[in-house]
Amino acid sequence: MEETEGKRPRGAGWKDIYTTLRNEILSLVLQPGQLLDEMSLAERFDMSRSPVREALIRLASDELVVTLANRSTIVAPIEVATFPKYVEALDIAQRMNTRLAAALRTDADLKTIAKRSKEFEAAVKTGNHLGMSEANKRFHMAIADAGKNPYLASFYEKLLSQGQRMLHLHFEYLERTHEGYLLTDEHNLMLEAIRTKDVERADDLAHAHTRQFQNNFIEFMRENYTTDVTLRSLTAAE
Repeated sequence: MEETEGKRPRGAGWKDIYTTLRNEILSLVLQPGQLLDEMSLAERFDMSRSPVREALIRLASDELVVTLANRSTIVAPIEVATFPKYVEALDIAQRMNTRLAAALRTDADLKTIAKRSKEFEAAVKTGNHLGMSEANKRFHMAIADAGKNPYLASFYEKLLSQGQRMLHLHFEYLERTHEGYLLTDEHNLMLEAIRTKDVERADDLAHAHTRQFQNNFIEFMRENYTTDVTLRSLTAAE
């Protein structure tokens, strides 16, 4: 094992573990609440426990794993009970960043957003939910960057990251109901509103985008789990 580790670039060990586990958590290969045993992971990756521990620390900072009182580590649960508060914050962040992008975007910003939109369309065609999730985040962050407010953008990025596993279920629902076209259509409409600097239209579309995610996630949960999830409807600001 030591000889194998010695052949890796310095510091690469934990990064490989981190990337693999992160992808498996976001794609729900590793289920919420699943135990992550350091020794088992060390054996799996053929490394010592030190890089495994470092990878878990990084995942904890991403809020993807949780360390319990007994020092064991589990995949962070998806807190359905707090979903209403999460989606409320997401709606506000999404609308504010999209409004600002419509008002302040430059031609260079517009090219970046359009590029990210094409990348998302390509990801949708592959059917790979993790790739779709990552491309979706890059699209929305390109919009946030065009809004020129790093504080709002940072808040938005955190929310997008926290919601990636729920987005995975949202994608699965759309795929099963053959409504995947909604994803690319809504992005294209948002892009056009930003292109024409139509702030109110951009706001309405961002709100509708959040509402679609909310409704489809809840429908997925109702169809697949016995948990009764009650959400009040998002109401657009007057």
